[in-house]
Amino acid sequence: MNAEITLAGTEFVQRFSATRRGARLARRLAVHQLDAWGVPYGSGLSDALAVVVSELAANAVVHGLVPGRDFELRLVVLAGTLRVEVSDARGEREPEPRPFRPGAESGFGLHLVGALATSWGVKDRVVGKTVWAELAMKSETP
Repeated sequence: MNAEITLAGTEFVQRFSATRRGARLARRLAVHQLDAWGVPYGSGLSDALAVVVSELAANAVVHGLVPGRDFELRLVVLAGTLRVEVSDARGEREPEPRPFRPGAESGFGLHLVGALATSWGVKDRVVGKTVWAELAMKSETP
């Protein structure tokens, strides 16, 4: 049976250095924040959040990098949906899923995001862009 987790209006926002270490920290703090909101580590939602934040933060660091500029992670719960937003300073490069290539070792991130999220997309900012993904806030109960 699925039960909806109700945390409407809950928000977390943090800036990180646009480095691999910053991306790793963003993932760790995201699942920590979700746990503080009552969604335990190792749950399906926590694991999905970890993957989505990892992929979006890695893209911000690798493809959205503007030297000297941070990236921002925002988590917000709205009406049974956990919205993940990662903003970077490079607005002229929008992410696009890459076609699958046999033997490729990278380029799967947005495919993973698309598989885990109910929806995802990109929106412009005054400086840069925000890549967002929405995850259903359902918990598995026996």
